[in-house]
Amino acid sequence: MAAESSVQSLREEATCSICLDFFRDPVMVVGCGHNFCQACITQCWEGAETDVTCPQCRQTFPQGTLGPNRQVCNLVELVKGLSVRPAEAAGGQQVCGEHGEALKLFCQDDEAPICVVCDRSRAHRFHSVVPLEEAAEEYKEKLQAHLRTLRGRRETLLGFKQTGEGKTQEYLKQTAAERQKIMSEFRQLRWILLEQEQLLLAQLGELEKEAEKIQEAKVIKLSEEISHLSELISEMEAKCQQPASEFLQGIRKTLSRCERGEIPQLVPISPELERRLQDFCQTTCAMTETGREFKDTFPSALEKRSGDVPHGDALQPYTKATVTLDPDTAHPSLVFSADRRRVQRAETRQHLPENPKRFGSEPCVLGCEGFISGRHCWEVEVGQGYGWAVGVARESVKRKGLISFSPEGGIWAVQRCGGQFQALTAPAPTRLDLRQAPSKLRVCLDYAGGQVAFLDADTKAPIFTFPPTSFAGDIIRPWLWLELRFGFSVKQMGFCPVQLRLCP
Repeated sequence: MAAESSVQSLREEATCSICLDFFRDPVMVVGCGHNFCQACITQCWEGAETDVTCPQCRQTFPQGTLGPNRQVCNLVELVKGLSVRPAEAAGGQQVCGEHGEALKLFCQDDEAPICVVCDRSRAHRFHSVVPLEEAAEEYKEKLQAHLRTLRGRRETLLGFKQTGEGKTQEYLKQTAAERQKIMSEFRQLRWILLEQEQLLLAQLGELEKEAEKIQEAKVIKLSEEISHLSELISEMEAKCQQPASEFLQGIRKTLSRCERGEIPQLVPISPELERRLQDFCQTTCAMTETGREFKDTFPSALEKRSGDVPHGDALQPYTKATVTLDPDTAHPSLVFSADRRRVQRAETRQHLPENPKRFGSEPCVLGCEGFISGRHCWEVEVGQGYGWAVGVARESVKRKGLISFSPEGGIWAVQRCGGQFQALTAPAPTRLDLRQAPSKLRVCLDYAGGQVAFLDADTKAPIFTFPPTSFAGDIIRPWLWLELRFGFSVKQMGFCPVQLRLCP
């Protein structure tokens, strides 16, 4: 109570004895030292001719004995600051800053602690007031209930985190093992190829050496014959230049030497060398054919083994899902086939019962199936028409009013608008430059990885993959959209009618 008493004393010191409120422009009577509001004391002394009397001590002083008191002015500001905050009583109990009473009650309307005097005032006369401790206990119980829920959520998320981390570690170990296998297998393939290359090149080198040896023998033999013929030609040319008497001497012998000159037979390649060269050519042809088959079959074999996973992750293949459409969610402008796999635009809007599940502003429809785990894929025939979008959406996606076609709006999809393909990203769609327009899309959902990818179902060519996100436990369902064009027939619009079909 000492603190409360001190505050009360300060309040009294800062209070004018005339208006019983805090000093405003305080002035001091110089003769006695008492302080008053300037307006209060001026009004009190109004009409006095010579002497004036202090309203507090009743002493008399001549006119002009007032002076401003700046210290009291500062004191008033300090006391006002103390008054706007509840003082703290002994033992830590709060007291009312206005009445100085303990704050023992709680106003539920104003959500503030009050004292018994406040309870009787006009401000709280018709308010719901309960004891402070009782209100504290009640709200503590509510808060504890929320705390239990929040702690439960935290434990669940921690469990998810630990499970996810454990699975991630398992995946990382498995990917490391697979990496080692891949490196080992390709290393062995490289060694086999290098060994075969060296062997074939060595065999080819031996054939080259033998062929060069035969060619060298040919060159030597031919060079000798050429030299002999050159000498004979020179001798015959000189013979022709002799006089007749000398020329005819031994002419028959000379002609006989010319007639005996025959072109020597060339040294042939041995049959063994020809056979070995032919065998080597056949080996080279077989190697070329094997290499061509390997280059053609190896990538496609790996692709089949991987299950057409968008990112080549063969650790957990995608499961093909059987998907049908949910008419309860469909916009009234959409009509379905009997098996609920095909959807197209209606010529006019249907009159269907309104329900919170139904899309009201956009011509959308959800699939009946929802996914909360695993990897799933399904295919959608889009044909050659345009004005459609295919993808997935959260179960909680907005159904009425303005809908954001983006991951922020709970939708992951690709769209064909006119001749342009685009991914529905935020803040603006992402243009897709495709080599050819797909007639069938494959939608791949990796729930744990938070990823949605799209492929050309016929060519397996990737179309678009959204950045990883967190689905945060939401149910993810297939989603389709068809552009509305009421008032125009298919012929008037000049394009193929849009029909989307979920493949079985």
